[in-house]
Amino acid sequence: MKLVRTIAATFAVSATATFALAAPAQAATYGGECGAGYGVVNQAAIGTKGTVFLTYSASTGKNCVVAKRNSVGSAVLIEAGLALNPVGSHWTKFDGGNYTSYAGPIYLSAAGKCVDWMGRITGTQGGKRKTNCG
Repeated sequence: MKLVRTIAATFAVSATATFALAAPAQAATYGGECGAGYGVVNQAAIGTKGTVFLTYSASTGKNCVVAKRNSVGSAVLIEAGLALNPVGSHWTKFDGGNYTSYAGPIYLSAAGKCVDWMGRITGTQGGKRKTNCG
């Protein structure tokens, strides 16, 4: 009987550890990184690693992009790009480097135009093209 309890306890611990590891990561939330007056107008997942946020300020007339990890950790390559549509071969505004939580903020005036924007975390990219026109 003691052997059965030991096996059952071992299975319970293994199952609990497996389910704990399989829990989904907490999604990134916008925390005002672009500054006062900027509100989220669009966003896109960066795979399961984070979220890229496109924000806008009516008072400045500028868009702002921040690429943010789901959770803070050791520094990894995080990039953010923003451009008038079509982006072409280079992002008009770009920030990239080894960061612990986010890249950006980067700003661009785009009154009456559509924008392309992206975020990338260790090779996984998210973003949108030809959005938020006006």
